[in-house]
Amino acid sequence: MREDFKALRVIAEGPVVKVELNSPETGNAVSGLVLDELLAVLGALHDDPGVRVMVLSGSGDDFCLGGDRREFGELLATDPAGADLRSLAGKARRVCDALATAPTVTIARLHGGVIGAGLALALFCDLRAGAENCRFRMPELALGMPPAWGGSLPRLLHEAGAAKVRELMLTGANFGAEKAAELSILHTVVPEEELDSAVTRWTKPLVRRSPMALRTAKLMMNAYGNAHRLADATLFDAELFSSALGAAHQARRG
Repeated sequence: MREDFKALRVIAEGPVVKVELNSPETGNAVSGLVLDELLAVLGALHDDPGVRVMVLSGSGDDFCLGGDRREFGELLATDPAGADLRSLAGKARRVCDALATAPTVTIARLHGGVIGAGLALALFCDLRAGAENCRFRMPELALGMPPAWGGSLPRLLHEAGAAKVRELMLTGANFGAEKAAELSILHTVVPEEELDSAVTRWTKPLVRRSPMALRTAKLMMNAYGNAHRLADATLFDAELFSSALGAAHQARRG
């Protein structure tokens, strides 16, 4: 595992790799650099059979406050046609796919704000532990964006249920850890000072599991979980995302 990351802090502890989003000054906003480094980490996990668990967390007061909207604007300013933004959105999808299909068990350790793209990253982890101070929101519509980041909408619908997701997305309402647990967005809720202990309760038995058994179990769950999908409409997410932001950018300029 390389050690020259700029936007992540990565610590390997034998069979457990801890990955921390490490840009607290931006609320750990998900930028192209963050996506590149996450892809590098997740790629390395595929090549290391000794790793059983990856824990994803965020530094500072929040797990992640969403995508880097400043970067979105910069990309559109230099490329109004949106090709660079489509590339970024495609990269987001690859990260989310890699989280879902990683041979290791992925655990999201959540605290503070878990917003937009941050919620998407958490959703694609296998297990999610949240502090009582977690606050969640899907702000895309309020920001003039479609819910098309990383292919997360079908994952959210599958995990939390269509009726409630519809309400939360259309209203952009904030909701806390208790509601997130009711919707299966969180598997467990604890006081923030007990968050590491909650994660450890999962990692202790997992590190004793056979890597082949873990890999096969994840493959089976992904296969059975997606069996109802006749086509993968999330393949259009990058196009939808860049087109909507591009149109909004042109409208502001006009």
